[in-house]
Amino acid sequence: MTERLDAFAVTLAQLNPTMGDIDGNAAKARAARARAIADGADLVLFPELFITGYPPEDLVQKPAFQAACRAAIESLARETADGGPAMLVGTPWVEDGRLYNACALLDGGRIAGLRFKCNLPNYGVFDEKRLFSRGPAAGPVTVRGVRIGVPICEDIWLDESEDYENVVETLAETGAEIILVPNGSPYARDKNDVRLSVAVARVTESGLPLVYLNQICGQDELVFDGASFALNGDLSLAAQLPAFEESITTLRFTRNGDDWRCNGPITTLPEGDKADYAACVLGLRDYVAKNGFPGVLLGISGGIDSALCAAIAVDALGADQVHGVMLPFRYTAPHSIADAGELAGHLGIRYEVLPIAEAVTGFETILSGIFKNLPPDITEENLQARTRGTVLMAISNKTGLMVVTTGNKSEMSVGYATLYGDMNGGFNPIKDIYKTQVFRLAGLRNSWKPDGALGPAGEVIPPDIITRPPTAELRENQTDQDSLPPYEVLDVILVRLIEREEPLDKIIAAGFDRETVTRIDHLLNVAEYKRRQAAPGVKVTPRNFGRDRRYPITNRFRDRGEPLPAPDETLVSRANGASANAYDG
Repeated sequence: MTERLDAFAVTLAQLNPTMGDIDGNAAKARAARARAIADGADLVLFPELFITGYPPEDLVQKPAFQAACRAAIESLARETADGGPAMLVGTPWVEDGRLYNACALLDGGRIAGLRFKCNLPNYGVFDEKRLFSRGPAAGPVTVRGVRIGVPICEDIWLDESEDYENVVETLAETGAEIILVPNGSPYARDKNDVRLSVAVARVTESGLPLVYLNQICGQDELVFDGASFALNGDLSLAAQLPAFEESITTLRFTRNGDDWRCNGPITTLPEGDKADYAACVLGLRDYVAKNGFPGVLLGISGGIDSALCAAIAVDALGADQVHGVMLPFRYTAPHSIADAGELAGHLGIRYEVLPIAEAVTGFETILSGIFKNLPPDITEENLQARTRGTVLMAISNKTGLMVVTTGNKSEMSVGYATLYGDMNGGFNPIKDIYKTQVFRLAGLRNSWKPDGALGPAGEVIPPDIITRPPTAELRENQTDQDSLPPYEVLDVILVRLIEREEPLDKIIAAGFDRETVTRIDHLLNVAEYKRRQAAPGVKVTPRNFGRDRRYPITNRFRDRGEPLPAPDETLVSRANGASANAYDG
């Protein structure tokens, strides 16, 4: 008979794995277990698919990758023969020819149990149904006499479809005492409130304490913010780990009758704009470090977008890894050059001014024959942007520094950017930040910096950069508002079109000018080909370009801004329960 314990300690390993670095991730697991041994823990919990990093995408389909993951798990399992704490490690697992998103219980020198993810997400940034087989809604595993339920991430997120199993309900019915949930949950604004509400629903249903463990890292466009937490069975917050940083924390549960309870550290989380800024910093830091770049390079124009990106880069990497270049032409205002220099001085970065007039004039000379008798237009403006892009890429080639591109979401939405010019670069930290938020974040950074940021405190972005009307400075006296509606109007319309997918007639009915709305919708549609060629960038909104919003480039459908036609149900035959797509004979 198993001895009944009245105390149980779980070490939460909120760690930053590197995609595909199986040996490195296993080494992190060993280090976390060493901490757990020192804390007298019974079990160490790791995030979803920790041994690979999450999400592995099609990498997980390679047989060599699968075999390497299994070998690492088996090696870790053997090490648990020392009598120390058990481990719950996320890993891909092949069983009977099927690939599963699994969590392996390692204890006593062996793989003591396996649990497979049951509910596979297939929306937004997720496409796990294409990669993994669905596992059964299994019962708990037993660790030191305590029955532990191990739903994996989406297993606690329920919808109304028949496809979904209530895994937590099954675990409660089969005797689970504590629920431990390994997660790979990407950051989006206000996501913590959503996670907490999901966890509260499962605790309410089951009456069991629940630990929600999330990874922290930047993985291409996705940022994982950690922010792991624990709830007691009475819904009280038992622990809250920090966001955007690693944390190894041991929670000590005590039994009172049949109930388990713990009280751990409670960390205050950044919210709103502060959380978005911290996500941009983490996303850029991990992209640069994990891809082996020695630092970054960016064009500093004296404008607010490049100023914000420079501040983010210094906060992420330190001033010694950031190189700024001002590339003036005849339309560059003297105060732009002065502001760019002041910004570089505040941030302490290497900074140079490289005039591009000679190069632009050279291109104009080369093209003068072909362009003869043709009036100047946007072509000449784009020559300036493409010259700047060429110079930055040449420096990148020579030094190995990655070019940071600096276009915001408003510009990317309407195509207010030049292919092979200001769109050149390897990564964009503000790709999912609308222009109105760019202004807010710049002001915010002058009064605050996130924990762990490597840049200086205080005012780093000159106030004149924030207050001056935005301009690309590609012609005399140009401002963004020459071509676009005010950003306060543009961004609200874009949110309705992109995040909410609202029909044009609804947007117009809300009080927006019809001509403006239809023009912005047109620009959004025709700029898809540019976005397909843009650098990846940090996702912070619920619907970013690339992973969330995927539209065909060749596409003739247009919303005409008219009331949507009502469906004619009299034309649909549903005899014998047939669907609208069935032929009824």
